[in-house]
Amino acid sequence: MKAAVVTSFTEPLRVEERDVPAVGPEQVLVRIETSGLCHTDIHAARGDWPVKPSLPFVPGHEGIGLVAAKGDLVDHLRIGDRVAIAWLAQACGRCDHCVSGWETLCEAQQNSGYSVDGAYAEYALAHGEYVVRVPDGVDPLDAAPLACAGVTTYKAVKVSGARPGTRVLVSGIGGLGHLALQYARVFGAETIAVDVTDAKLALAEELGADHVIDARTSDVAAVARHLGGVDAAIALAVNNTAVRAAYDSLRRGGSLVLVALPEDGRLEIPVFDHVLGGKKVIGSIVGTREDLAEVFRIHQRGATRVIRETRRLDEVNACFEQVLSGEVTARLVFDLR
Repeated sequence: MKAAVVTSFTEPLRVEERDVPAVGPEQVLVRIETSGLCHTDIHAARGDWPVKPSLPFVPGHEGIGLVAAKGDLVDHLRIGDRVAIAWLAQACGRCDHCVSGWETLCEAQQNSGYSVDGAYAEYALAHGEYVVRVPDGVDPLDAAPLACAGVTTYKAVKVSGARPGTRVLVSGIGGLGHLALQYARVFGAETIAVDVTDAKLALAEELGADHVIDARTSDVAAVARHLGGVDAAIALAVNNTAVRAAYDSLRRGGSLVLVALPEDGRLEIPVFDHVLGGKKVIGSIVGTREDLAEVFRIHQRGATRVIRETRRLDEVNACFEQVLSGEVTARLVFDLR
C-alpha cells in the first residue's frame, strides 16, 4: 500500500510502499477513501511538541474509509461500513474520565497519526470501539474534516454554553473557525466573526455571521463591547494578541474557550476583573465519539457546509507548505479513491 511516512523531523515526508497491516482481535482494517490535513499533522511531522511521536510513523487523524477486515472481537461493525478514524485512537475505558464521558482526557489514550500510525495511507488500522460510523449521505470529502476540525469546534461551542439569546465570538475563520461559526448558529446564538484576511472575512459573511470584525483595522474588544459584549468567545487564531482580544470581548459571566495552541501561548488574566466579572476560561480538546456522531448527524441534515479543497497524497509536502503560508482558505483533503 502507499503511505506518507515521517522518517525525520527535519526532512520532508516520504511517500512509499508498505505492507498492508495485519488485523488484531479488537481492530478493523480501513481502506482509506479520504484523509484530511490538520495543522497538528504538521506539528507531529516536525516534532514541535514536548512529547514527540516515535519515528517512523504515518500521520493523519481525519481518516474516512470502508471496513475491509475486522478482528474476531469486533462484532458491531460489518465489512463495507464507512467509518471515521479520529484523533482519539483508543482510551483505557476504565478511568474516571472515560467512565464519565470525558474519554478525551484519559491519560492512557493513544492518538491516531501520533502515537499510532494514522490515515495518510491507503489502509489504516484502528481500534474497533473507537471508530465512528459515517451516516449515509455524508460525503467522505466532507466527513474527513468533520472528524477533527468539526468535532473539535463543535465541542468548543458545546462547552461554551452557547444557546438562543447568547452572543458568540469566533476568533479565526479558517479550517476550524468556519465550522465553529456554523455550530454557534446551529446552537441559536448571535455570531461575531473575527479575522485578518479579506477572503476569510468574506467567507464569514457568506456563512451567515451576524457581525464581522476585521482585526487589522478595528479594536476587536471595543467593537464587541459596543455590541453588548459576548457570552462566549472561541479562540481559534494562533496568536496571543487574538486570544487576549477574545478575552477582553467577554461580558460579565462570559466564557473564553481556548482551542488554538499558539507557540509559547500565554494569557495574562486580570484577576480583579475576572473574579468580579464572574468570567471563565475553558480549555477544550477535540471531542468524544458521541460528539463526532452528533457532528455527522448535524451535517447529514444539511445544517453545515465544509469548505475544502482536494489533493493527492503525493502532494503532501507541498500541502504542508501551503497551510503554513496561509494560502488555504479552509481545509485540505487527500482523496485516495
